[in-house]
Amino acid sequence: MADVKNILIGKGDSLVTLQPKYANRHGLIAGATGTGKTITLQVLAEGFSRIGVPVFLADVKGDLSGISQQGTEHPKVTERVDAIGIDDFAFDDNTCVFWDLLGDKGHPIRATISDMGPTLLSQLLGLNETQTGIMTVVFRFADDEGLLLLDLKDLTTTLKFIGDNAKQFKSEYGNISSASVGAIQRRLLELEESGADEFFGEPQLDLWDLMRVDSNGRGNINILSADKLMMQPKLYATFLLWLISELFEDLPEVGDQDKPRLVFFFDEAHLLFEDAPKALVEKVEMVVRLIRSKGVGIYFITQSPLDIPEDVLGQLGNRVQHALRAFTPKDKKAVRATAQTMRENPAFDSEEAIMQLGVGEALVSTLEDGGIPSVVQRTMVRPPVSRIGPATETERNNAIKSSPFAGRYDQEVDRESAHEKLKSRVEKIEAPKLTQFPTAAQQAEKQHSQASAARAPKPRGRQRQTVTEALAKSVVRSIGSSVGRQIGRGILGGILGTRRR
Repeated sequence: MADVKNILIGKGDSLVTLQPKYANRHGLIAGATGTGKTITLQVLAEGFSRIGVPVFLADVKGDLSGISQQGTEHPKVTERVDAIGIDDFAFDDNTCVFWDLLGDKGHPIRATISDMGPTLLSQLLGLNETQTGIMTVVFRFADDEGLLLLDLKDLTTTLKFIGDNAKQFKSEYGNISSASVGAIQRRLLELEESGADEFFGEPQLDLWDLMRVDSNGRGNINILSADKLMMQPKLYATFLLWLISELFEDLPEVGDQDKPRLVFFFDEAHLLFEDAPKALVEKVEMVVRLIRSKGVGIYFITQSPLDIPEDVLGQLGNRVQHALRAFTPKDKKAVRATAQTMRENPAFDSEEAIMQLGVGEALVSTLEDGGIPSVVQRTMVRPPVSRIGPATETERNNAIKSSPFAGRYDQEVDRESAHEKLKSRVEKIEAPKLTQFPTAAQQAEKQHSQASAARAPKPRGRQRQTVTEALAKSVVRSIGSSVGRQIGRGILGGILGTRRR
């Protein structure tokens, strides 16, 4: 293995670093609001980029975009650099690619409905078990018929087609409740109104585009604009789950390497697990456990470690714990539980230290040789070399224009798929029926003809009945009698196909 420089986090009793060969064992950055989690994330992202590891991070508050710009002198930064003893500190920028599910502040990110799958979509829509079953039927039907489900139009059209033909599909796919179909349609309408429909479609994101390095060999830092996305927490969580699931399925096994191939930072990590069905949480646990063998590291950022399921938390080997505040018994329990997850340092009480940490301080424990957690150190986190705070709109736009993906994802593609094919199929079925019912123009022409006929002079004198007219009148008169009524039911029953034998 090549000798890859460790990533400097800060200084405790000694310099505190993260060994890249253990970085794919995942990590946690936790702490109360305003304690310095964002700066720690920025420092780690820069560190990975400089050793050639691409990074993907979610900019939830909108203040991480400054990582694309060179930092500037500040007395507090100088003081921190001197206190830690960083001899080669120099301000610098980073190669960043901006992304946005809504397409406002970066290249649009899209995924097809088919790739999202029925499970994640059902989670996104908040469907119950019965409705999730119908969503599964939609996907099975599309597969059986060779229909592409690319965007929301494809999904809504296919769902409507199945609902309209529920009896026909009952023997093959089971009972399809019209009430459940209607409920799903309403949820899809809400999803569309929220603007989330822009996420579904083509061109779909090529995951390898998140794994690029720049001309200097530094890993690109991919920044997802998530400030508006956070207003739709289910979409945010579903997107992140889709992303790591796709990577898990697509990337080959690489085993232990000297550094990760890609590192994810998932801010507001509690949204991944909040109100999520057990089956979905189990899938996340499985992916987190196995994806490290694909060379991917996942770092969760949240306020409390208790936001993360225990089975996932146990797999996070690298920990950076900023201050927690304990005002209630529940808060104190969280502090105690957090302290117990770290390797004890006899020099101080971790539980007390967590409540005493200042801004920019953290208890840090990383994996050392052999994958053993280090003794926790009370650490002064180093400052980033890039700007602390957001980039300007002009700076962001310039980065988007100079991006290697400029023009690749910006224009949506709408090719023939389930919506167009099913619409064509329905039109062919309905065409013969339409000829049985005159159009408005045909009705108007018929009324005009009838009016002209009514105005035409009628022949004088009594007209002799034909044999057919006489027979018809006889039948009409006979309907009034009991025998006539039986004959009438017999004639009408034969016409309607309901006559009993």
